[in-house]
Amino acid sequence: MKNLKLSLSALLAVVLLVTSCNDDDDFISDGGGEPDAFVGAVYAMTNGNGQISGIIQGANTIVSYGRNADGTLTPIGPVSTGGNGGDFDGGEGLDPLISAYALTKTDDNENLLAVNAGSNTITSFNIQDDFSLEMAGTPQPTGAEGPNSIAYTSVDADGVKGIVYVSNISRTEFLGEGEPGQQGTVTGFWLLEDGTLSRIAGSTRNLANRPSAVQFSPDGNWLVVASINSGAAALASGSEDELVVYAVNNDGTLSANQVAGATSTLRDNVEGRNLPSAIGFQIVGNNYVVVTEAREFQPDGTPPAFPALQDGSVSTWQIQGDGSLNPISLDVRSGEGNTGRTACWLDFTADGSTFFVSNAIEAGLASFSFNNGVVTLLDQVAAQGVGATGNTTDPGAAFGTTQGWIDMWISDDGQFLYQLYGLDGTIGIYRVNGQSLEFIGEESGNLPDTNTQGIVAI
Repeated sequence: MKNLKLSLSALLAVVLLVTSCNDDDDFISDGGGEPDAFVGAVYAMTNGNGQISGIIQGANTIVSYGRNADGTLTPIGPVSTGGNGGDFDGGEGLDPLISAYALTKTDDNENLLAVNAGSNTITSFNIQDDFSLEMAGTPQPTGAEGPNSIAYTSVDADGVKGIVYVSNISRTEFLGEGEPGQQGTVTGFWLLEDGTLSRIAGSTRNLANRPSAVQFSPDGNWLVVASINSGAAALASGSEDELVVYAVNNDGTLSANQVAGATSTLRDNVEGRNLPSAIGFQIVGNNYVVVTEAREFQPDGTPPAFPALQDGSVSTWQIQGDGSLNPISLDVRSGEGNTGRTACWLDFTADGSTFFVSNAIEAGLASFSFNNGVVTLLDQVAAQGVGATGNTTDPGAAFGTTQGWIDMWISDDGQFLYQLYGLDGTIGIYRVNGQSLEFIGEESGNLPDTNTQGIVAI
């Protein structure tokens, strides 16, 4: 969640002399020999660049950008995570981890957390006053295959600043089953005051599905996990829960089993709707869970085929005092007639009344209103890039033409939305004007064209 605990105006950028406009390790000069002070930063993750073997990509890197007052970005430089990226989505290079929050930050903007899906580790960074990154300690093993999402909540304890949980795509015994049959885990870590991570003993919980994202409730009492393959016919567990809830104990562990689960759409539903295929979600306000649904698995639970993709949607629940999920708005579609497929990521405006959803294949953003969990589609094309609208039967044409809009993040001051183009190596920049977006520009040349995953803005 994006609760501000630190005033961005208190952060000062370090003034460095620029020697070359092409050196990513330097700030870019304003022409007078001195760089402008950055008001924030954006971080994007390469997730490696090119296959090494199997699902393992090359060395993982975080690319840092200084955020200027007008929303534009200035490259600061790449920093290694100390691990490898991964590809768990068949190799076309779009959304390789099928997840949200592969990169996240602490609420105080002091730490950045990243997954290394090809190395089965996570890395913590300390964010410096000049917004550059310094690795804290060493990458920590997660104990399962393909870490793909990280959540953080603060705690009040000596030497400890928070709890971190990471979701892993699969346990080893399910890895060969592919997306339809994989079952993962979640594992917890203490985030210490110096930015290092320490594993919480006894924190691992086995999941009945392949997770796509993990988040804490704003009050820190609950951990919620979203699933990409809920209801899949190949699942040995038989689970149809797109969301599951765990209670968070005082010792940092979770309840022994999930305390609740829910789905917007069951297998063999009479409406003929594809199953949710939930990816991105946020928990906002009074524990409202807002989740995007890509609608990929078919109604009978069989794996998705490209022509069978349906328009994506948003569903909402509220976490009750016992952890149960009370449904509010279910299957609110982000388009019609295959114009809003693969709704996958979302973020809220600063006032919480509006959120934007990225449709990956269409390379566009839809806007929704939000009122105590009730959501309504405002604009199917609040922003539009180069998408694959109309390529409903030819995946080669779709992936070969779309920019592939995946992860997004709105800056802490609420002024700018930063959209990662998953098949173009670009970050799109939009000014947030209430419920609408104004295109500002793009930043290219520092990210690989494919296999990127994760973006954070402060």
